[in-house]
Amino acid sequence: PVPCQRGGRLGPGLPSQPSPRSPAGMLPVVAGLLLAVAAGGRGSAAGEQESPPGSRFVCTSLPLDAAGAGCPLPPVPMQGGALPPEEELKATVLQLRETVLQQKETIGSQREAIRELTGKLSRCEGTDGKSAAGTWKKEMGKGKDTMGDLPRDPAQVIDQLSRTMQTLKDRLESLEHQLRANVSYAALPNDLREMLQRRLGDLERQLLSKVAELEDEKSLLHNETSAHRQKTETALNALLERVSELEKGNSAFKSPDEFKVSLPLRTNYLYGRIKKTLPELYAFTVCLWLRSSASPGIGTPFSYAVPGQANEIVLIEWGNNPIELLINDKVAQLPLFISDGKWHHICITWTTRDGMWEAFQDGEKLGTGENLAPWHPIKPGGVLILGQEQDTVGGRFDATQAFVGEMSQFNIWDRVLKAEDIMNIANCSTNMPGNIIPWVDNNVDVFGGATKWPVETCEERLLDL
Repeated sequence: PVPCQRGGRLGPGLPSQPSPRSPAGMLPVVAGLLLAVAAGGRGSAAGEQESPPGSRFVCTSLPLDAAGAGCPLPPVPMQGGALPPEEELKATVLQLRETVLQQKETIGSQREAIRELTGKLSRCEGTDGKSAAGTWKKEMGKGKDTMGDLPRDPAQVIDQLSRTMQTLKDRLESLEHQLRANVSYAALPNDLREMLQRRLGDLERQLLSKVAELEDEKSLLHNETSAHRQKTETALNALLERVSELEKGNSAFKSPDEFKVSLPLRTNYLYGRIKKTLPELYAFTVCLWLRSSASPGIGTPFSYAVPGQANEIVLIEWGNNPIELLINDKVAQLPLFISDGKWHHICITWTTRDGMWEAFQDGEKLGTGENLAPWHPIKPGGVLILGQEQDTVGGRFDATQAFVGEMSQFNIWDRVLKAEDIMNIANCSTNMPGNIIPWVDNNVDVFGGATKWPVETCEERLLDL
């Protein structure tokens, strides 16, 4: 039996035609290409034998309303109706998408049909040459037996189908654009709603990140401003303190260094303390004027203690022992004699190189030696005490080791002074304050009854020698 088609019949071996859902104007184009096989060649598609010589194919068009009762048209969905416009638009979009997919399948089927028809036409033309071709063209030219309403070139058919499919795609895109423009956010599809939510979330995170960056920059700027302000205030306070100390010193003495510290009793609570501390030293020179009023032994004119070493630097005369210089608890005996109750100028130099030391009294070098704590640098950050020997840093004084008398012009340098410089200081021809510890009023505190008094002039001290 011949398969039922819309708009015409097709001989054996041809594929079925597209769905009635195809757009108007396309079905006649496709139906017009269908051929009915006549006058021989009725074998099946699988086992069709070669047509006998002289046979030909006759193409006959059928009207569109000639569909048989066995080919009922599927129902077309109703447009409009009681559905909301949004739902109707969605239904239309889905229908157009389905139509596009069906058109793609139809084009593939039509290509196969066109190739088969082209082969059969070639066989018709090859039977009797130009006469057969002319007869076919002549018959095709007759209104009742031809498909004059269709393009005769198969390539034109494919081109027309492609254009139709592109038109449908354009309509689909237009409907989707209208749907996005007219439908409210609540009616949007779930995937579109999720995409919008993701983008809004990304924008919110970017905004929060930018705000956090601005807050960090603001905090950094505030910290820098606070640090700068604190540094400025510290510098100003230091200047004010310096001015106040100078004013106070000038009010008490003619010059900030023209004073002496008096330690009248041998106790463990009278002492003076140097406010400044020592840096790390690889050499030093210590000079001072002192007058002792105790015997035997003058006690401890000064001591420097650091954490872990109470005897980092100590000058001491205890009992009937000679004056000793201790560095890092190592001992060197100095040939000094200053327990006669008179003013004396003493200087002590030391360097870590080979532990070399020198001892000067009243400008004259009386002794020298080596191997006193060699290659040991003086540790920084300790406490410098006048008049007491420290057993711990800043404390635990022993009254038997206390200095009794007066002292002045206690200066420390971070180098070994030359012998001529020491002589000039001792004979009052040079005033050279220490570059590490200078003798100034605001750098010396007194405790336990120790006092500060104006000191005799350098010349008066020389007369006392």
